[in-house]
Amino acid sequence: MTRSLQDVTYRRPSVLESAADGRRLGLETSRGATPSGVTDHPRFFAGFLTSPQVASAALLAVADVAATRYYQRQLAASLDPVVTAGGDRLRFESFSGCGGVYARLDVLAPGLDGDEVGHGTTNVDVNNPLREALSRIGTDDPLHLRVGPEELAVTTLDGPVVEKKVPLPDRWLRGFAEAQVIAAGFDLRAELPAAEAVRFLRSLPKSGARGTTSGPRWVVPAGRGLRPTTRPVPGAVCLPGPERLIALQRVLRHATALRIYGPSVIGASATAGAWEAVLPGMRLTLTLSPDASRGFSGEGGVLDALSADEAGEDAELISVLLAWEPRIDVADMAASSGLTPERVRAALTRLGTSGRVGYDTAEAAYFHRELPYDAQRVERHNPRLRSARALVAAGAVTLEGALGTVTAEDGHVHRVRDEAGVLSCSCVWWAKYRGGRGPCKHALAVRMVRRGAAAEQNTKQNTKQDTKQDTTQDMVRVDGGVR
Repeated sequence: MTRSLQDVTYRRPSVLESAADGRRLGLETSRGATPSGVTDHPRFFAGFLTSPQVASAALLAVADVAATRYYQRQLAASLDPVVTAGGDRLRFESFSGCGGVYARLDVLAPGLDGDEVGHGTTNVDVNNPLREALSRIGTDDPLHLRVGPEELAVTTLDGPVVEKKVPLPDRWLRGFAEAQVIAAGFDLRAELPAAEAVRFLRSLPKSGARGTTSGPRWVVPAGRGLRPTTRPVPGAVCLPGPERLIALQRVLRHATALRIYGPSVIGASATAGAWEAVLPGMRLTLTLSPDASRGFSGEGGVLDALSADEAGEDAELISVLLAWEPRIDVADMAASSGLTPERVRAALTRLGTSGRVGYDTAEAAYFHRELPYDAQRVERHNPRLRSARALVAAGAVTLEGALGTVTAEDGHVHRVRDEAGVLSCSCVWWAKYRGGRGPCKHALAVRMVRRGAAAEQNTKQNTKQDTKQDTTQDMVRVDGGVR
């Protein structure tokens, strides 16, 4: 696993202070993207939180995920949450150290009372003293939130500086991309009222309990609650590694409902799912990978989008139209760009691979954000994509109708078949995952060559038509007669 350190600099530590009008929470920002370009310490919001105790607990839940490894717990994890200001809301995101849990807190317009919300994305400092202070916020304590430096400090460089070295494995970056691609295929599967939500979540095994890694669980809606099932029947929802929902315990007593999202159940394989706690003026969502020992980075949902040149060109066009919208309307984007909705979705997936869009399951819509990391590494360090491109460059792919053969580096010949648009392969990867973690490198290489051949054929046809039209025009006299 490629791992590097990224410098994150704050003007001072984030802090919770007492004031005459209540408590003041100052979240310090690092270098981030804004509509006016990259800014060292952007300022996104200043005003009161309408539900201070709820917001504090939910923010701590996001910080919990950022500081936790749910698999191989002996290894350290620390990734400052990411905040995106979308004009009418603030989104706080984090990823677990093991790469298997994605957390997002959406503080919506009803949860904010103050200045207009700005636009942009950056890291925010959440340190241990701040975590302890937030845990003591009372129900009646007014809480003023500032995201960004003090207004007077925006124009000065004086004061203490906090520098952090953030460990940033490539799998975390790929995980952000994969999580939004997978979530785009989710639908609402169940909604529990507050009392049932509390009962169900409190019945789950705690972190470290015996049997917490014994495999996926399945639950199915029953009345106002959920009941366990031994197999993935229609309508069932997979709950892989239920102990990974522990962060929701912080907001249980404030939740008004629990919503569960997931894909249609096909076969017996474990699937990812999203668990959303509905809170006053905000939402807290945890998205779980299909297995506690399996992060999102290897799911392969972005590989087709990364390999398609057309999607890359479309993504460049769509990226110009992004304007930090909290909700991207695919139909509007298609009308503005002249692309079909399908090509817009493929372009958004491509942009997601570099962290430029996320996906909100509650609104079934993409949103614009710019991860404050070198996210271009996602494509460069994706092993299957690199291998597929190497196979194409080496001329190892031969097309034979619905069949493609690929001669691998070790000399073995693999056969790739097209079955109703799904490419299967004779390799070990396909035999193990059956497409459940995206295409293998051989299928990906065949798809690349097919696209290249189709593009070449279209170019020849267009050239032939243009030549025919030019010949017809040459035959027409200026006076309308024909030679």
